[in-house]
Amino acid sequence: MEYQTRINDTKKAAVKQLKDEFSQYSGFIFADYRGMSVSQLTSLRKQLREKSAACRIVKNHYARIAFKELGHDGFDAHMTGPTAVVLANGEEQNVIAKIVMEAAKASGNKLAVRGALLDGQHLDAAGTEAFSKLPTRLELISMLMATMKAPVQKLAATLLAYKEKLESGAPAAASPAEAKADEAEAPAEAAAPAEA
Repeated sequence: MEYQTRINDTKKAAVKQLKDEFSQYSGFIFADYRGMSVSQLTSLRKQLREKSAACRIVKNHYARIAFKELGHDGFDAHMTGPTAVVLANGEEQNVIAKIVMEAAKASGNKLAVRGALLDGQHLDAAGTEAFSKLPTRLELISMLMATMKAPVQKLAATLLAYKEKLESGAPAAASPAEAKADEAEAPAEAAAPAEA
């Protein structure tokens, strides 16, 4: 009886530890790590730490209980056999997914992604790979800034060319408004001799 109590206490402590850690993250990537070398796993963990993420090797039974207690369902299919769970946080979970997918390729697919919960979406292996290819928030901002900057640069170049023409003494091209005004005046002037 005492032995059984000890096992139950150990199990509860293990589940609580996982639950406490999982509760600090909002993104999870599940993978089979069989065949990966210690150095490959160490390298992956180092890259993840630099992005405030983590990789944990878990006992499936304990992890399932911890996830269910946290209200995360639908992970059972991802937790069969040896399981590594990558824990991600923040707005750029696709960066973490990209690191994992690159590690999978570098390991010769010994790290096999099974699925994920990223940005509130349940994804299969293909969905996780597609998610990893999305641009980051900084890349999106950069693309937006480039799009906004192009018309301003064109206007600045036009104004600079106009200024240089004026300074060189060459006749500057009339603005569209001035050209229309000239066209409107021209017929009136042409009509005056005919009336005379």
